[in-house]
Amino acid sequence: MKRREFLRNAICAGLGGAGLYTALGNLRLLQAATSAYGPTAFSDYKALVCVFMFGGNDALNMAIPRDNAHYTQYANARATLAVPQANLLPLTPQAGGGASDGADYGLQKSTSDTDAIGMAGLQQLFNNGKAALLGNVGTLIRPVTKAEFQNGSAPLPPQLFSHNDQQSYWQVSRTGDAQNLGWGGRIADLLHDANPDAFIPMSISLNFESALERAANSNQYVVGSNGPRYFSRFEWNSDSRRAFLKLMDPGTKVHAFERSFANSFHRARENADAVGTALDASQPLVTPFPDNGLARQLKMVARLIKVRAELGLKRQIYFVSMGGFDHHDRLLEDQPVLLSEMSQALKAFYDATVELGVANNVTAFTASDFGRTLSSNGDGSDHGWGAHHFVVGGAVKGGRFYGRMPALQNNGPDDAGWGQIIPTTSVDQYAATLARWFGVADTDLDLIFPNLGNFASRNLGFMV
Repeated sequence: MKRREFLRNAICAGLGGAGLYTALGNLRLLQAATSAYGPTAFSDYKALVCVFMFGGNDALNMAIPRDNAHYTQYANARATLAVPQANLLPLTPQAGGGASDGADYGLQKSTSDTDAIGMAGLQQLFNNGKAALLGNVGTLIRPVTKAEFQNGSAPLPPQLFSHNDQQSYWQVSRTGDAQNLGWGGRIADLLHDANPDAFIPMSISLNFESALERAANSNQYVVGSNGPRYFSRFEWNSDSRRAFLKLMDPGTKVHAFERSFANSFHRARENADAVGTALDASQPLVTPFPDNGLARQLKMVARLIKVRAELGLKRQIYFVSMGGFDHHDRLLEDQPVLLSEMSQALKAFYDATVELGVANNVTAFTASDFGRTLSSNGDGSDHGWGAHHFVVGGAVKGGRFYGRMPALQNNGPDDAGWGQIIPTTSVDQYAATLARWFGVADTDLDLIFPNLGNFASRNLGFMV
């Protein structure tokens, strides 16, 4: 049976258990995939790399106004959370690429006496035109005004300000889907046949499965920061290994769930063998990476990109992450350390793509549960909504600000009422701009992002 026939049968078989939108959406995805995204759809290579900051990054202390007038406004609003004006590295936008509010912005210079680097890596990438800053992004179903939010007249994403719900909605970006598929997974389903010679799935997560890459018909492969994960407990002893492999023989299983589990086990072993063989045969990267968790993940992503041809991949979606951003307290002490680690890791990763000759083919982008409140709770900030994000890569129209920066005024026009900034750019617009660069036709974007038509702009313009 050919892959397309298998996909068609699998989707049709699953219609009875899914909601109406999911069923029709999957059928339309299948029709689009079989008509436009076959084995010869792409002659080039592209990868998307999501860098998720779990906990809700306080982006208002990541990109900070540094000119006197706007800094004064920022400092008054943030009170005890304000970063000293002298401790900011200037972002120098290219001609016509300044922030919408006319402010000059900067990133934090250093974090402590033992770290003189701070966010210099992202500063260099931005100032060299290899990174862009997207202002005030958040989960939205449609644009929302302050009045609509306060009188409850606008549809809102479920459970705003909840970690788990907003982490999920950021990565899924739609409601009414019984399968809760991620938008990255829907892209993988759509472009499934574009990797006709692939040994491993298009979607790869580091260390654990991600909601972003959850798909209906495309598998997600999880790899560790040090390489593929083997079932080592059964590898060292030949008798145990033989017994376990016999136990996991799909041909001996009567129940469908048993066969499915056994097939998944064998697929994981085959993936690990393919990845391990390719990595072992590859020369080490020359680019140095710092010693932190995110950097180790991104180094593995770079190594996997290096062996893309051996693994038969033209399109890849990666998910890496770091935690610790839930700063209800110790914001000024702890957040700068994380931002410095992220900045250093992203700079090293970009340098590695240059080494590999794929800087124009790989785009990294940040995401997080939500932003934080503009107002201070004394030692930290609480759960917010809109936040700024970075996009990094050679194909990024960098050195520019995109979107509308919010007014930094407590109870101001962008404040929902508790210091929570109402986003003016949606995750759908952000992700759709990336998906369009990745190879999804504009006419198919609504299959991936059903709320995209509610917004004036389908393409934010930050990709070539």
